[in-house]
Amino acid sequence: MMNLMIMMIIILLICSILILISMIISKKKMNDREKLSPFECGFDPKTSSRLPFSLQFFMITIIFLIFDVEISIILPMIIIFKLINKMIWFFSMILIMMILILGIFYEWNQSVLNWKF
Repeated sequence: MMNLMIMMIIILLICSILILISMIISKKKMNDREKLSPFECGFDPKTSSRLPFSLQFFMITIIFLIFDVEISIILPMIIIFKLINKMIWFFSMILIMMILILGIFYEWNQSVLNWKF
């Protein structure tokens, strides 16, 4: 039990020393306004801090995530094919596929899949 306490104290001491060293080393010595400002990719944040966000890219990302989750639902269905009743498996797959197909047709109808430049 004493060995465990000594090890805990040593580990705490080493962690504290490392945290202290990292805090000392990471201090910024130069208080330059340019270096302290946040890095912005190619534009001056004081004149145009908000650039328009493309909703089309956001919608494509959401669609990708939805269908990625659907793939993670379909893949285990292949594995459990031998374990459950074939009719239940068949109707489950038909239901999942119909939901996916209806979702694609709905997105197509809403013109989410059309690229507008």
